[in-house]
Amino acid sequence: MDLASHLDAFRTGWEARVGDATAAMIADDLVALRDTGILDRAARAGDRLPPADHLVDALGRPFDLAGLVAAGPVVITFYRGGWCPYCNLELRAYQAALPEILSAGGALVAISPELPGHSLSTAEKNDLTFPVLSDVGGGFADALGIRFTLSQTVQPFYEKAGHALPSRNGDGLWALPIPATFVVERGGGIALASVEPDYRRRLEPAAAIAALQRLARPAAA
Repeated sequence: MDLASHLDAFRTGWEARVGDATAAMIADDLVALRDTGILDRAARAGDRLPPADHLVDALGRPFDLAGLVAAGPVVITFYRGGWCPYCNLELRAYQAALPEILSAGGALVAISPELPGHSLSTAEKNDLTFPVLSDVGGGFADALGIRFTLSQTVQPFYEKAGHALPSRNGDGLWALPIPATFVVERGGGIALASVEPDYRRRLEPAAAIAALQRLARPAAA
């Protein structure tokens, strides 16, 4: 099964569990987020990757993303947090695709706004062997134009579900990145940008691998 099939299967089961009213509330909220024009502000292919000076790894150590990008192409995927089942499905799919990503000459990192301890739990839970980073305070997501504040409509739903984002993320805010995946070429140019306000949809790892393979091809004479 591809990633989309796993995501759709989870969504179908979730909607059956929560009922039509809750499913409609979430769907309407996602439409409203798209209608804010956030996609017009998000980074896209052809842009330069902004500085990421305050990323830390799952042990709280500074992570040099600029150095990684200087060394070669990188797949950067933003996820909402380890509490998000769609995110865990995506992370496991990218872990399964990691050998192909490496074979295509790329590296892979995943980034969320969660505090490092939660990032470590996510990495351990999903047996991830690539860096899982924390963008505490959301500065990198802000620079990419993909960070937003959850509406007051859905905040109580998240809180009731046990997803206390202000404390999990350590910034006191109900803010998240839109799930997004960027394939960045050596030196920092964004070769592929997938930014999707509907968190139930994610870029297939195969699409990221294809972008890496294109970057590896010699330029036409």
